[in-house]
Amino acid sequence: MEFFYVSLLTFFVLLISLSLHFLFYKNKSSGAVAPLPPGSTGWPVVGESLEFLSTGWKGHPERFIFDRIAKYSSHVFRTHLLGEAAAVFCGANGNKFLFSNENKLVQAWWPSSVDKIFPSSSQSSQEEAIKMRKMLPNFLKPEALQRYVGIMDHIAQRHFEDGWENKQEIVTFPLTKNYTFWIACRLFLSIEDPQHVDKFAEPFNLLASGLISIPIDLPGTPFNKAIKASKFIKKELVLIIKQRKIDLAEGKASPNQDILSHMVLTSDENGKFMPELEIADKILGLLIGGHDTASSACAFIVKYLAELPEIYEGVYKEQMEIANSKAKGELLKWDDIQKMKYSWNVACEVLRLAPPLQGAFREALTDFMYNGFSIPKGWKIYWSANSTHINPDCFPEPKKFDPSRYEGSGPAPYTYVPFGGGPRMCPGKEYARLEILIFMHHLVKRFKFEKIIPDEKIVVNPMPIPAMGLPVRLFPHKK
Repeated sequence: MEFFYVSLLTFFVLLISLSLHFLFYKNKSSGAVAPLPPGSTGWPVVGESLEFLSTGWKGHPERFIFDRIAKYSSHVFRTHLLGEAAAVFCGANGNKFLFSNENKLVQAWWPSSVDKIFPSSSQSSQEEAIKMRKMLPNFLKPEALQRYVGIMDHIAQRHFEDGWENKQEIVTFPLTKNYTFWIACRLFLSIEDPQHVDKFAEPFNLLASGLISIPIDLPGTPFNKAIKASKFIKKELVLIIKQRKIDLAEGKASPNQDILSHMVLTSDENGKFMPELEIADKILGLLIGGHDTASSACAFIVKYLAELPEIYEGVYKEQMEIANSKAKGELLKWDDIQKMKYSWNVACEVLRLAPPLQGAFREALTDFMYNGFSIPKGWKIYWSANSTHINPDCFPEPKKFDPSRYEGSGPAPYTYVPFGGGPRMCPGKEYARLEILIFMHHLVKRFKFEKIIPDEKIVVNPMPIPAMGLPVRLFPHKK
């Protein structure tokens, strides 16, 4: 019995010590006691992760942010997410601070679950990402993107012919995922056969769903399914890489035909070529980043065009002017894309209201102060697109769909961040712009459409998706 009371006393002493540690952080350089941001660390071990994720599952991810801003009257608050002590920075000032201090005070950070789902053959996901950001500009610069327009247009035509034409009803989201994944497979791997593309589709869906999840590796959990899917995809990619090496040696493949050939043939400063597993890691990351966010954007474009006939008419008029200027069978060109100004404003408004990138994590590289609060070295920092996108201080009448927000100089700096910002601005922004606009061109040129479920719920897991996939009824234009 005495042992029990001693143990209980020890537990309470430890609990009080931990509480004091979280309440105050001692600034080592000045000796002053600086408070941590206001907030709560939630439950033991899981922190506030369940609430953070569940607000998204319920279709209102912004509530996690705005409820705490209202409670603490602060645009920075502390929490505990995905196993880590964290601070959430809100608003344009928070975005500006983080984007301006990239690799100075903060650096990119991914939850441990990401490294387990993408177990690199040699390096952490952090190091892999740095390498990829150096490599990607060669494939995403304007002259490369101009070559992609015709390829994307060709695939878009096949996609709509196979998946949409001669159908009275379709389910949008699986089709938009097929469209963007088909383009990624063609441009990164030169795989165009629909059956070959479909072989990867379901494993990629499982992988994406488990990326930002509670990292419990038990059978049936999203995290466990994502790990298994990652292993399957990498095994298939290694087979493709081996075949590409043979095709390159025999002259059946070109050194410049896609990113895969470039990776196979490029050596480092010591003349060493990338191992096959490392190439598979990089291609896997590219395929995820190259299709998942754009597929969500395309689905929500269908949703808003179905709901807003006056917006649809504006897009239709612009796209038909371009379509009528083309000869029969002529593919879209770079100059055609530059004429799609209203369509892109509409897409931008969709990305504001349903940002595929809900936010991202950073890690504090050193102790620093923000808004009078201490942020300790090693803490994780989360910024949220919704903290500005649906904030009336940044966008008047934030729930109103208004493409004119992007005319002239557009939104104020650091308020519109669907692609992130600063040095870590998404390098695929222009690539995504191309595939979204080409999708819009073929969509409105062929159909009007209406939602079958008027009040379909939207869930965020980890990107916003219509809960039932957004079924719509199609009305082909009379030719």
